[in-house]
Amino acid sequence: MNMMCRSTFTVSMCCFLQVISQTLVNSTMKRDCAKCSMGKFLVLLLLCGLGYLMLTHTSTTHSISGGQEKDSNRLKDGDELITDGTSRLRRFWRKPPRLPPRLSPDEIGNVNKSVHVPGKLNTGSKWIDRQHSVKKAFSHAWSGYKNHAMGFDELMPLSQRGMDGLGGLGATVVDALDTAMIMGLDEVVSEAGSWVETHLPERINQKGQVNLFETTIRILGGLLSAYHLSGGEQGGTQTHKGPMPNIYLENARSLADRLLTAFTSSPTAIPFSDVILRDQSAQPAPGGLSSTSEVSTLQLEFNYLSFLTGDSKYSLESMKVLEHMKTLPKVKGLVPIYISPHSGEFSGDTIRLGSRGDSYYEYLIKVWLQNRASNWTYLYEMYDEAMKGVKHLLVQKSIPNGLLFVGELPYGPKGSFSPKMDHLVCFLPGTLVLGATKGITKKEAMKRNLLTFEDLENLKLAEDLVKTCFEMYSVTSTGLAPEIAYFNIEGNSEGGLDGGNKSSEYVNDISIKHADRHNLLRPETVESLFVLYRITEDPKYREWGWEIFEAFEKYTKVDSGGYSSLDDVTVIPPHKRDKMETFFLGETLKYLYLLFGDSSLIPLDEFVFNTEAHPFPIQRTTKRE
Repeated sequence: MNMMCRSTFTVSMCCFLQVISQTLVNSTMKRDCAKCSMGKFLVLLLLCGLGYLMLTHTSTTHSISGGQEKDSNRLKDGDELITDGTSRLRRFWRKPPRLPPRLSPDEIGNVNKSVHVPGKLNTGSKWIDRQHSVKKAFSHAWSGYKNHAMGFDELMPLSQRGMDGLGGLGATVVDALDTAMIMGLDEVVSEAGSWVETHLPERINQKGQVNLFETTIRILGGLLSAYHLSGGEQGGTQTHKGPMPNIYLENARSLADRLLTAFTSSPTAIPFSDVILRDQSAQPAPGGLSSTSEVSTLQLEFNYLSFLTGDSKYSLESMKVLEHMKTLPKVKGLVPIYISPHSGEFSGDTIRLGSRGDSYYEYLIKVWLQNRASNWTYLYEMYDEAMKGVKHLLVQKSIPNGLLFVGELPYGPKGSFSPKMDHLVCFLPGTLVLGATKGITKKEAMKRNLLTFEDLENLKLAEDLVKTCFEMYSVTSTGLAPEIAYFNIEGNSEGGLDGGNKSSEYVNDISIKHADRHNLLRPETVESLFVLYRITEDPKYREWGWEIFEAFEKYTKVDSGGYSSLDDVTVIPPHKRDKMETFFLGETLKYLYLLFGDSSLIPLDEFVFNTEAHPFPIQRTTKRE
C-alpha cells in the first residue's frame, strides 16, 4: 500500500480502504450483517465498489506511466491531464477502444522503415508512373518513325531513313495504331489514321508481293483492331481522333479479298505463302513449302472479318486449314514445322515451338476462345493433346540449378533432343495460363472450382517457364535476352559461352552462341509476363517487366528518335543494328503498358490478342447482330 499511495487521490483512497477493512474485520459487524439479506447486499456492494476503485485507479496509473510520452505529444502548453472522478466514471461506461499490440523498439523501427520505403505508401502511383514511362517510350519511337520513315514499313533509326521489308504497306503505321489508341495518344492516332485513309487504299491496289502470314497478322489484324477500338462495332460512334471507323474496315476487307487468293489458288486446304496484291494472284515460297505456324495463324483475323462483314468466305477458307490439320498424323499432338500446299502433308521431322512452329499451338487455343459459341471443340482437344506432348517430349531441366526449359527435336521423336530454346518460345507461358483459366483470374477460377488437375499443372509449368524466360534476360551483361539460348544438361554443356553477367545465379545454366546473341526488341517474354500477372495477380511479374523495360531504355534507345535492335547482348556497350521492328510498337510496348496498367483495360476474358498483339473482342454469338 505504501508504494502505491503517491497522490492526493491515492492517499484518500488508502484511508477509505483501511476503514472498510477494519469494519469488515470486526466480528460483531460481520455477524449482524450476516443475519439479514440487506447486510449481505451491502457487503457485496462494498466489495464491488472496492473492485471498481482499484480497477480505475490502476488503469489511470498505467496509462499515465506507460503512455506519458505519447500523450505529451498531444498536449499543448498549459493543458492539464484530467484525472477527476467524473472523467473516470465517464470512461468506465464508455466501450474501450481496440488498441494495437505493443511493439518493441526494434519492431517499431522495422514498421517505420516499411512505411517510408518509396512506393510502399501508394503502390498504385508507382505503376501509373511506370506506365507513363512506357507511353513516353512509344512517343519517342513514333517520333523517330514519323520524322524519318513515315509511310515506310520500318525505321532505320541510326541512318534516319525508312525501309520496306514487308511489302510496302506502311507496316509500322498500322501495327502501332491500336497501341496509340490504347494509350490515349490522340495525336498519334490522328497521324496514323490519316495516313491509312489517304495512302493505304492505293498501296493495297498497286503493291506487289507480300507474305500472307506477316500481312495478315500485322496489317489486317491492325486494321480490324483499330476498327473495334475506334468504336466501329458501336454503330460508327467514334471514340478516337482520326478517320471514321469504317475506313479501317473497308481497307481490311479490300486487303483480305486479295489475300484470299493464297487459299483459292492452292490445290489443297493449305494456302500458298505469298500473294501479289496488284495481280490478285498467289505463289508458294521458294522450295514449295509453307511454314506450319504461318498457315495456321490466320484464323483469328479472317474469322473476325467474317463476323464484322457478315460474309462467311473469309472464315470458311481460313478454317479449312485447321480442319485439315486435324486429320494429319501427329507426334503426341506435336507437328513438324513445314507443310506442303501441294500435297497437304507435313514435311520433314523437325519439331519445335520456336520459329515456324510457335503460333500453330497459340492459335489452337485462341481461335477456340474467340469462337466458343461455334462448337469448334476439336481445337481445344488438339491444344490439350499438344500441351501433353510438350511436357512429355520437350520439357527438361538445366544443370546445375534446374531451370525448366522447352527444347527441340530436330530429327523427330526418334532423334536426339536439342536443349535449344528460341526467345519466340516465351509465348508459351501466357498461352498455358489462358488455356487453364480461359482468361479469368486464377483466384476466381479456383473459387468457382473450374480448374482440373491438368490445368493446375499447366499453371505451374507456365510460372516455371516464364521465370526461365526472365533469366534469359538477367543472365546477360545488358539485361536483354538473346534470340536463342542453349541450356546446359547432362552430357551436353557449352563451356565459356555465358551471357556475361557473372553475378547471375544461372550463369552456368545458360549458354549463348556467338551467332545467337542479337536482340530484335521481341515481345514474347513481356507478353507472358502481362498474361501471368493478369491471371495470377503476382506483382513479381510487373517487377520483372520493369527491369526489362529499363534495359531497353538504357541500351536500345536512339537519341534522334526510335529504338534499335542489338548485335550482341553479352557485351557493354552493345552495337546497334539500325533497325526498329514494327512489333516493338505493336507488341512489346503495348504489353508493357498493359502490364503496368489496370486489369480492366482490355480484360483477358473479353478480348483475345492475335499473335501480333492486336486485340479482338471475344465473340459471344456466331454472327454480328
